[in-house]
Parts: sequence; C-alpha cells; structure tokens
Amino acid sequence: MNYKNLLKVAINALIRNKFRSFLTMLGIIIGVGSVIAMLAIGQGSKKSITDQISEMGTNLVFVMPGAEQAGGVRQSNEDSQTLKEDDIQAIIDNCPSVSAVSPEVRGSGQVVYGNENWPTTIYGTNEKYLKIKKLDIEDGRMFTEDEISRSAKVCLIGKTVQEELFGLNSDPIGSIIRYTNIPFEIIGVIEEKGDNTFGQDQDDLILAPYTTVQKRILAITYLQSIYTSAISEEYSEQAVSEIEEALRAQHKLSENEEDDFTVRDQQELVSTFSSVSDMMTVLLGAIAGISLLVGGIGIMNIMYVSVTERTREIGLRMSIGGKGKDIMMQFLIESTLLSVLGGLLGILLGFCGAQIVRILMAWPVAITVKSVVLSFAVCTLIGVFFGWYPARKASDLDPIEALRYE
Repeated sequence: MNYKNLLKVAINALIRNKFRSFLTMLGIIIGVGSVIAMLAIGQGSKKSITDQISEMGTNLVFVMPGAEQAGGVRQSNEDSQTLKEDDIQAIIDNCPSVSAVSPEVRGSGQVVYGNENWPTTIYGTNEKYLKIKKLDIEDGRMFTEDEISRSAKVCLIGKTVQEELFGLNSDPIGSIIRYTNIPFEIIGVIEEKGDNTFGQDQDDLILAPYTTVQKRILAITYLQSIYTSAISEEYSEQAVSEIEEALRAQHKLSENEEDDFTVRDQQELVSTFSSVSDMMTVLLGAIAGISLLVGGIGIMNIMYVSVTERTREIGLRMSIGGKGKDIMMQFLIESTLLSVLGGLLGILLGFCGAQIVRILMAWPVAITVKSVVLSFAVCTLIGVFFGWYPARKASDLDPIEALRYE
C-alpha cells in the first residue's frame, strides 16, 4: 500500500470538484469556528469576572443581614435589620484574622451642584473602606473618625460624578453639593476605576461617613452590610469562622438558632461565578458542536455520492490488482482531508469571529490552546468516522459489477 500515491489520488479527486469539496467542508468550517468562538467568549467572560472580583481584594470578607435564603424566599423587613453598629466593635475585638472593618449603608438619589444634577449612589462607610475595597484617592483626603462620630456633612466623589457636575479638568475640592437637599462639602476625589464586567460604572459614587448617611439621608439605625479584610488571602476562611462566632455571641444566638446574618468571602464568590461560567461555556460549546455533527453528516453524504460516481473507476482499479483495503484507504484519506482542511479554516474563522466580537461588542474573549486542539481533534475524528462507512462500501464492490455500472 503506497500512501503517497493514495494521498495524490485523494488530492486530485478533491481538486477536480473544488466547489463541491468547499461546500462539503463548509459544515466543518462553521462547526469548528463556532466552537472556538463560543468557548473563547465563555472563557473570556470567566476570566474577566474573576479578575474583577480579585481586584476588590482576594482577602475581602463581607457580612449581609439575614440568614442564607433558600428557594427564593424573600426576607422580612426585620431580617434585613440584624446588623448593628455594635457588631463592628465585636468583630474588631474578637477576630484576630481581620485587619480592617467597615460598615456600609447606601442610598440612591439626585446630587446637585449649581445648575447641574446627576443621579448617583451614596455609600456611608468609615475610614477603612478605601483599603478594604482597593480604592485610592486622587486628590484631597478621606474623612476622619472625628467627622464620623459627629456625622459631618463631608464626602468624596467618583470621577463620573466629578465629570457630570464640574467637568473633567475641574478642582471640586471644597465645593458644596446637595444630595437630597442635604449639603455636603467635597473633601476628596476617588481615583478612576472604570466599568466592571457587568457594565456597572465603578466611578459613579459618593462616599460619606456612615453615621451621616444613616441619620441625615436614610433615617435608619441598622447597617445594610459590613465589609472586612482578612490579614491575607490564606486567612480568609479563618476570618469567616471568627466573624460567624463573634456575631453569634453578639446576637446572643443559642446553638439551635440559625444565624441571622450571612458571611461570604471572595474565594467563595469567585468559585460560584466560575462554576456558572463553566456551565455556560460547556452549554455554548455543545450548541456550537451540533454544527460539527451536521458537517460530519455532510461529509458522509458527499462520500456516498463520490463512491457512486466513481464506481467504474473503483472497478477498474480492482481489475488491475487494487485491493479492497487500498480502495477503502483512498476514500478514508479523502474524507479525512476534507475534515482536516475544514478544521484549519474553521480555526481561522473562530479566531476572526472571536476578535470581531471583542472589537464590536467590547466583550472579553480568551482563545485557549485546549479549545483549538480539541476542536481540531474532534473534526479529524469526524472525518474518519463519517468517511469509514462509504469507504467500506467502496472496498466491498464487486469488480465485475463495478465495471458494468453505468
């Protein structure tokens, strides 16, 4: 069996029917391209989400009011008021794995300066909030403990608020803005962070002392959440356990009572988003993979047609000494060539498609070697699998009957 000659015969057969060969490969091209593009979009989204979460600090641990919900049951109003100011001190006193603690209360409303106004969110925090959330001050300063204790009407603004109210190259430090008719003096501007993966503008915010937001804007006495920072990523799990123990003691919960709060760390959040993203990636890849199956059926169909058209040629080859396994190998090589060439063009299509999505839709993409190798291997196997039966049929033809075929 001369594989070199068989390869030449297979190539010549494909060249004689260029357009038909291209149409046969089209299913494989689209299939491989779709799989690579879909996996690139899925992996890119996963990487972007985990990067955004990591930017907030891998040692971030946060506490939310109310027990962990199941089945989408809505919390009562009382369940959302379980976190108090005393809980902050309880965490500071009893959690050695925690390096910083900040309460958070927030509200939405209209901020006004002169003739300009802008809808934004105000966050009530303490002086540790910047460190915990990985925020930096571009100009000015953070509010002090004294300003927090006396509920001072001072604030820091994000770059979006600065741009909308004052303009890009302005100096808003010392200016007085009004938030829901409450005057605030701007004492700092937060460094720009841009949009996160979910399209949320991270610069569209105002930071103020939590006591000020509680008393003067929201008129509440409870905290909406507590943010903490473990001393390092390795201590995050230990910090979660210490916080749970400290808050259970502070809330005087018995052993049989459920927590009236929920503690989460960044690693758990990353793991959850990664699991969801992996599931979506597999789903997208499976949907795109259906077109690979369709492409394989197309190869089988065209190989059947090819066997029928070349029945006399097959009979002639057998009559001059060609063996059945040589005939079968010839058609197998043809089907494999169609699949491999389609796979190569599909890889190029997938790469271009992923880049078009990245440029036009500003969607993160990440083409991995694994997805390329997997797609190419699958399309090669498809060529062999769907080409085998027509090739076997050709090898089983009777030479005399084949020569008589019209």
